[in-house]
Amino acid sequence: MPGESVITHPSVTGAEAWLALPPALAVPPGAGAICDDEGARKIGRGAAEGAFTTAPVMVAHASLTARRLGLAPPPRSSDILDVLELYAFVRPARFCAPSPSGLALALGLPEPKGAEAQAEALRHAAGALLRELADPAYPGREEAFTLVETLGRAPSGAWGWAWRVSGALQHNPMRDRRYRGSGLDAWSRLPEWEEEAPRGDAGSAPVDSESARIRLAKLLQASGLDETRPTQSDYAAEAAYAFSPRNEEGRPRVLLAEAGTGTGKTLGYLAPASVWAERNQGAAWVSTYTRALQRQIDRESASLWPDPVERKRKTVVRKGRENYLCLLNLQDMVQAAQLGNGDLIGLALTSRWALHTRDGDMTGGDFPGWLPGLFATPQSNQASAANLVDRRGECVHAACPHYRTCFVEKTIRASRRADLVVANHALVMTQAAFDGARSARGLKQDGETAALKRIVFDEGHHLFDAADSAFSACLSGQEAAELRRWIRGPEGRGRRGRGLEQRLGDLVGDDSAARKALQDAIRAAAAFPGEGISGRIAPPSGEVNPVGPIEQFLMAALEQIRARTSEAASSASSEFGTECAVRPATEPLLETARGAAQAIAALEAPLLALARHLEDILDEESAELEPSARARIEGALRGLDRRARMTLPGWRSMLAALQDGGDEPDPDFVDWLSVETAFGRIHDVALRRHWIDPTVPLEAAVILPSHGVLVTSATLSDPIAAAAGGDQFDMARMRTGSARLIEAPRTLKVESPFDYEANSRVIVVTDVAKDDPRQTAAAMRELFLAAGGGSLGLFTAIRRLKAVYERLGPDLAKAGYPLYAQHVDPLEVGALVDIFRAEQDSCLLGTDAVRDGVDVPGRSLRLLAFDRVPWPRPDLLHKARRLKFGGESAAGRGYDDSLARARIAQAFGRLIRRADDKGVFVMLDAATPTRLFASLPPGAEVMRMGLVEAVELTKGFLGESGAE
Repeated sequence: MPGESVITHPSVTGAEAWLALPPALAVPPGAGAICDDEGARKIGRGAAEGAFTTAPVMVAHASLTARRLGLAPPPRSSDILDVLELYAFVRPARFCAPSPSGLALALGLPEPKGAEAQAEALRHAAGALLRELADPAYPGREEAFTLVETLGRAPSGAWGWAWRVSGALQHNPMRDRRYRGSGLDAWSRLPEWEEEAPRGDAGSAPVDSESARIRLAKLLQASGLDETRPTQSDYAAEAAYAFSPRNEEGRPRVLLAEAGTGTGKTLGYLAPASVWAERNQGAAWVSTYTRALQRQIDRESASLWPDPVERKRKTVVRKGRENYLCLLNLQDMVQAAQLGNGDLIGLALTSRWALHTRDGDMTGGDFPGWLPGLFATPQSNQASAANLVDRRGECVHAACPHYRTCFVEKTIRASRRADLVVANHALVMTQAAFDGARSARGLKQDGETAALKRIVFDEGHHLFDAADSAFSACLSGQEAAELRRWIRGPEGRGRRGRGLEQRLGDLVGDDSAARKALQDAIRAAAAFPGEGISGRIAPPSGEVNPVGPIEQFLMAALEQIRARTSEAASSASSEFGTECAVRPATEPLLETARGAAQAIAALEAPLLALARHLEDILDEESAELEPSARARIEGALRGLDRRARMTLPGWRSMLAALQDGGDEPDPDFVDWLSVETAFGRIHDVALRRHWIDPTVPLEAAVILPSHGVLVTSATLSDPIAAAAGGDQFDMARMRTGSARLIEAPRTLKVESPFDYEANSRVIVVTDVAKDDPRQTAAAMRELFLAAGGGSLGLFTAIRRLKAVYERLGPDLAKAGYPLYAQHVDPLEVGALVDIFRAEQDSCLLGTDAVRDGVDVPGRSLRLLAFDRVPWPRPDLLHKARRLKFGGESAAGRGYDDSLARARIAQAFGRLIRRADDKGVFVMLDAATPTRLFASLPPGAEVMRMGLVEAVELTKGFLGESGAE
């Protein structure tokens, strides 16, 4: 193209020099392979290390490749070309599992098996992506060229792909570019949101069962399914009850519905939910516990609205602010990186993603979560969610230059006009509690959940735990330091952020009383812990130096923990940290609690005064206030309310109970002291308070104000209770907050349509010592090999997981089965599961986060092994709940049993996801009581046998669907 600057490589010439690629290196566990112009061939570990460290080479995930070679993660270099970065540039906001197999599948190629095939696929993927750029029909070629020109001149060194990408884009003539900037400023090129008239309250038109059945049939036809399963149709018809109008305030229509795996519950409840939304011009909310299910529900809504444009308008995925890209943070980091302080290349790829993302969601949306971890980059400079989202509530709202293009504001406004809002339990609960607190004082609700009248809680078995987290309080060093930072802004060199002065100073400039309150709050916050608190109250040297009353209190708490627990439990190497009861409190703890309470009260008072002044401004100057100023004040009030009327009073209440309560605990709460450890050092100390029964605030804040609630899951009922003559939904009523309702909830149980007797095997191995990692590793090795890969190992402790991984990896590698592990590989859980799903013969080790987040239909998951029974951890909180809900007798043991049964049933449900799936479920704990398998579906019979017999059964049962 005439007049364009061309980025070239001095040693490569020719018409298509940009297609001259270096060798591709694949290093699955075991022998690696390299593919160059001469083809693919296996190489030894030494040769693979040499190729990685000395010559230009292409890889998929440089840090993971380095770890497999026993090397430290490499810095970004023009000699290490990560094909995943090229993919992120060529196909922004499009899914790809971060591995050679993931790249191949994303490009429509078959899964490469073995090192040689992976190296060849990696080279092919790089060429295909460059040719995609060279295609004249590639969208936005001019925009892409502007960005790659900038990347060819990055202060820290040109992007390794820059000259190849530039050559590909210029292979065919381009139009004259209208945009001549750096290509980094995505914030200036995003569309703005537009204000719309309020939608108004939803109507009360009922949804009858027949309408739900008819809508379900249409959804199934839209999905390419001609027949409606009777159980799914019955489920949809019964779910309509939650969308019928209530007759009295405080009497919501509640349905507890267990739907076995394969029932099709998602479409089952979307049918009546969509009918209700249409008839009543309101939004039905679907709340989930995991990000994976949020994505799944979003995908399934395509049956309702096949047109992508209409679907984007009708379905909105809603999360907390801390999940979305903050454009002001992005701008700040880009400007710093342009001056040489930051990862400009990673930020450029993030900026490119921002122009193509559906909604700006960086945690579980379409952002490639593996992108920040490809190369060794300082945490503070990474283009990661940790740095680019609004984690600390520092948003300046309408004062932000990007307010009109803000992803959060777009999503909030879209949710007010949507028919279906797909949220998560944490957002629903915290927002409902916040709105309830504001309404009680006669203030305007936040608006995000003001229309929260019809709710579906999918993954309803997690409702109790989600409420426990949402309605708890924690006074810790890190939490107190975060509050100080929110008020005073960053106080260290080179730190980004904005304090209250920067966010509110101009709004209260003419109000002397408001300005005094602001200054008083800033001064009072100085008594709170600053950065580096753990180094002052628990330094490795032992020379403590607490600063301020809260640090003195936390140091006294640490001393009480050390005094009341064993040396092993309170050491920094303890995997879970440690804890002790707060009562009876030591004298130093009681004495320092007074000073801490006074410091909290000294901050609470000016924050409350500031909030009242801002409320007065909204009231008294409403006619003169610009819309932007009003939005800023309302945004500031949300932050002040959360801290001054919820967080600080909660802390003060805990300290007051400690001083005034004597040795008798509050019957509604559990208070305790805890220590968190990380990397062999004490990371934080805390005073914690949890409801013994968190469904009390759940009922008050969420269930009672609603009109209809559907709580659904594959594991809600307890067959042991039914066998003993009780009600199988009693535990579900207790753990969902519906037991105390005036109008009792309805219940429904729909069995799975799958043939578990034919397609599954459940084995308890009787001759493996569960406390010996060598035996556990040997057992998993033989079982994984018998299954031919496609195996998931679940652990109840990270320490045992790591010990088994070290022993298991080499043996699986020899057989050609890749092994991945949570807490070992430099990948987040979602990326690990993506790889596991993409590679049919890979194996994965994980803890409960993997158990809850796995949705892997087909051959990729055909064996699941527990290292031991997933009993609840017997900490202070659990003991208090066991006493309340079960007592000291057999009923207490029954409470433990019910929790373990539910976890086993949930894990088993991960194994069989489709009618043609076959799977083996193994428990490597000989002492597992048979009663814990009572929640498994009919046909899943338990067999007890030795390891040798279990291996033979696995091999024979899986047959062609397993080892090949």
